[in-house]
Amino acid sequence: MTVKFNSILKFIVIQTIPICFVFSQDYEKSRLLLDKVSKNLLSKENINFEFVYRLDNNKEKINQEIEGDAQISGEKYKLNFMGIQQIYDGYKTYTIIPENEEINIETGDKSSDLVIKPTNLLTFYTKGYGYEWDIKQNVAGKIIQYIKLLPIEENSDVKYLLIGVDIDNLNLFKIIEVGKNGTYTTLIIKNQIFNIPLPENHFKFNPELYEDFFINEDS
Repeated sequence: MTVKFNSILKFIVIQTIPICFVFSQDYEKSRLLLDKVSKNLLSKENINFEFVYRLDNNKEKINQEIEGDAQISGEKYKLNFMGIQQIYDGYKTYTIIPENEEINIETGDKSSDLVIKPTNLLTFYTKGYGYEWDIKQNVAGKIIQYIKLLPIEENSDVKYLLIGVDIDNLNLFKIIEVGKNGTYTTLIIKNQIFNIPLPENHFKFNPELYEDFFINEDS
């Protein structure tokens, strides 16, 4: 089973933003909050979190929910999602598919071929968007401020994105992508823990654990 979530992490584009909007106070205030969140998260030695990925389209009768988890340290990460594990050690991407007893090894960071690039969560908003200050919600005692991201490019299936920020601790809470076709793609981030001790080899692929697996490696 394959779920395409590239757009919610590369956060693809939609409509042209008028110049008067781009330079509005809304734009500046929204961008400033996102910059604070990014700076806060990038300052951490490592970030560990669980997430819920939800795909909803009532017209097509699609309602799907999948859980996963990720650990990030600098550019390195380990992602578990849909029964697949992906490791990026800073040089190569290892995609481990136990169901097929298969491992794909590619030079560089190829996470977009799977589902998400965890490190993009911290900086994806910096290019290609206009910003709008949206609603504020109280969620189980947390004050969540939403920022609407309006893609600048004209040709896109995405209408807009909503980024939910916990304004008390400047952490990401939720990311919602709204498609022109009525599809809502939601990433709910939960149980975030920072700067925990991780084994030295946590982001290192160990081939000895997969001796019976078929390995595809690019040249």
